[in-house]
Amino acid sequence: MEEEQKLKALSISVIKVPKCEKIYDAINGHPDIQINILDSNTIIVQRDVPLAFLKQLDLLGIKYMLSSKSLTKNYPEDIILNAVNLKNHFIHNLKYTDETLKCTIKNKINIQVSQGYTKCSCAIVSDNALITSDVKIHNELTNNGFDVLLIPPGDILLPGLNYGFIGGTCGLTSNNELIFYGNLKNYKYGDMIIEFLKKYNVTPIFLNEGPLVDRGSLLFLSI
Repeated sequence: MEEEQKLKALSISVIKVPKCEKIYDAINGHPDIQINILDSNTIIVQRDVPLAFLKQLDLLGIKYMLSSKSLTKNYPEDIILNAVNLKNHFIHNLKYTDETLKCTIKNKINIQVSQGYTKCSCAIVSDNALITSDVKIHNELTNNGFDVLLIPPGDILLPGLNYGFIGGTCGLTSNNELIFYGNLKNYKYGDMIIEFLKKYNVTPIFLNEGPLVDRGSLLFLSI
């Protein structure tokens, strides 16, 4: 796959998240549905992930814990881990956050939003700057001192659904690079995003020359 080769060329080791057959096809392989990053070397994983994946984490020295609940195809059981987890803030529909995940963020400022697919809906640019097409997330985070770029919805591919979300197209590395599935030049609002990234000295990296595709957020660890 072209994207995988480009990631390897950036000296990024690729760990593929297996599909979860308990959720619907359009998102069953999305990392941000099945995983949440707790710190640079620790993650929480949905409890029914195949044992082979956990063994792979063990071999790589990645620490993990399992969610208290299982994912299902029914909302809100599919969004229990789909939260924005920043250094000092945790953003999610807190009514549905997995209890194991909740136990890890007690010392953070918790921000309640109505959008359960919070990580899908948000591209992280820095610890206080995000991009989203969700008006309610934009308003809530702005009220909490965040710098938020609000973009219109649409023009992002997500096979099986009408369109995808900006958070599912990309991921921020520790080197201040925002890596995208697709190229912003083929995205209707790409210029807006490029200008916003410049404010935070974040460099966009494109894994292919096509339109933006929501494959579930790229998640990065230091291993």
